[in-house]
Amino acid sequence: MRIAVIGTGGIGAIFGASLAKAGAQIVFVARGAHLAAIRANGLSIEGDRGETLVRPAEATDNIAGIAALGPVDYVLVCVKLWDVESAGEQIRAIVGPDTAVIPLQNGVDAAERLMPLVGQAAVMGGTAFVTGSIVAPGVVRQTGTYQRMSFGELDGRTSRRGERLRDLCEAAGFEGVLSPDIRVPVWEKFLLLVPLSGLNALTRLPLGAWRDDPDLFALGEAALRETIAVGRADGVPLPPDSLGKTLAAIRSMPAYHMTSMGNDLLRGNRLELPWFAGKIVELGRRHAIATPANSFIHAALKLHANGAAPATSG
Repeated sequence: MRIAVIGTGGIGAIFGASLAKAGAQIVFVARGAHLAAIRANGLSIEGDRGETLVRPAEATDNIAGIAALGPVDYVLVCVKLWDVESAGEQIRAIVGPDTAVIPLQNGVDAAERLMPLVGQAAVMGGTAFVTGSIVAPGVVRQTGTYQRMSFGELDGRTSRRGERLRDLCEAAGFEGVLSPDIRVPVWEKFLLLVPLSGLNALTRLPLGAWRDDPDLFALGEAALRETIAVGRADGVPLPPDSLGKTLAAIRSMPAYHMTSMGNDLLRGNRLELPWFAGKIVELGRRHAIATPANSFIHAALKLHANGAAPATSG
């Protein structure tokens, strides 16, 4: 089984390394020093689930070049949300009649954005539940022992390619969930991420700091309620206990937890804000649902969305 991992960061590296150890032929797509280190020393995963070294590791920065050996069986799209279209245009070269293209980003519209580029039949829905980050070129640290990938056909049918990937995940030692309605797990993760990312970025502080403040926690809960409302209005059958379940998850998470958007803000990097709070504002307008909490979060952070502004002299 041949799999292209587009974006070898905290999500793609971890899943790709696990699948490689299970016997899949993985091609890692990376850039710069990270790519050079993977080629020279292999890809190293360290952290709470133990250590994995994929060496030698097949790695490239040329997606089209992967097509020299024909289409791949699966494409795991793990780039940042602003790179979905540019990645999709390049992925087209390695997609065959049976290839499954599975976006594992944190937002809810990546599959929709990929379909015009690679073909509707190629795209499955997907979401990842894992936490990791690049700590050095060629080295990714996994935080926590949880590791789950959910995926499914967008029309709800059970497919052979979905079953094969589920079985491969099991062989790789992590949970692969073939979902009958992939919109639900995608949105359930989104419910958690919208308030977490928004409050983390607003406060520039880890979860425990704003969770313990009644006013800030109320803002996070309001953002969550709005997210649930627009998700249901958009046709996603979110369970009745979505609010309580998500709040319980937030309360149970470690106080030191930082989201990728919070870290990106602190580092002066570009933010995925338009696809988080911004997406809720957009869907709220579409379905005539008020979203004051997410509108505030989006307005307060949008000047940082493209990264740190250049310094100006007085």
